[in-house]
Amino acid sequence: MAEKRKKFEVPGQKEAGIRINKYLSDAGICSRREADTYIAEGKVSIDGKTAETGSRVFPGQNVTFLGKTIQKQEEQVLIAFYKPAGIVCTTDTREPDNVIDYLNYGSRIYPIGRLDKDSEGLLLLTNDGDIVNKILRAGNHHEKEYQVTVNKPLTPEFLRGMASGVPILDTVTKPCKLEQTGKNSFNIILTQGLNRQIRRMCEYFDYRVTALKRVRVMHITLGRLNPGTYRNLTPAELDKLREVLKNSSALPAAQQRKLERSKKEQEKQNKDRIGAGYGRNEKQTAEKGKNRRTGRTVK
Repeated sequence: MAEKRKKFEVPGQKEAGIRINKYLSDAGICSRREADTYIAEGKVSIDGKTAETGSRVFPGQNVTFLGKTIQKQEEQVLIAFYKPAGIVCTTDTREPDNVIDYLNYGSRIYPIGRLDKDSEGLLLLTNDGDIVNKILRAGNHHEKEYQVTVNKPLTPEFLRGMASGVPILDTVTKPCKLEQTGKNSFNIILTQGLNRQIRRMCEYFDYRVTALKRVRVMHITLGRLNPGTYRNLTPAELDKLREVLKNSSALPAAQQRKLERSKKEQEKQNKDRIGAGYGRNEKQTAEKGKNRRTGRTVK
């Protein structure tokens, strides 16, 4: 049985003040997206004043939702779950086969990413929105590994095509690693998570997936878990996760690309300034080495 852990923090994470939507998410009230809606509707207050999108909460402040005081969760849940086929990765309890009711964990948690209803395997769940975003952002290039079985023998053309990128959902999938493990089976490692990606990729080549199991997310493996069971991440897994996420971004992909472009432009400008300064210094040094009267270089 998994248990609650002390708050897992990535080095460099800000301590002073957090955005109000994250505060509500961390408190287990709702997701960040739902929080933005509640904030826009004026249902959230900070120290008696109606919160606005982007408002920050600082230590000692009182946050209320629908008139009730909210206490931010200080402990974190981070578990590895073997999702059986047939369970749906949603927090919507109107779905009879939702993963939350299936687990019946006891406090609000939500899945990090998704697995199709017909798929099985490793699913991470947490109450920490920062970890969710950093793991899921495709720009962070975190690997996910799957074992796949299809309905007919594999061909070299199929393997090459799958690995090089497949046009689905108005885009082309990123190149990925593929290894044949049997006549009709293979392992695939992805760094993105499009909707039903592996199934759609196979369908493009006229193959149908008959079994799909996720066995790894980053360095965290399914291990000896049985279908329907879960466990805490080990101390070693947590230490490595902290190190891996240290340089990962929780920003949306578009914002992250914009930030990276800005950094590159700034670095280029700095190099240009340094280069210009170096050139001036060289010229000044050469001038000093010349005789002022004759213009000849002094040896």
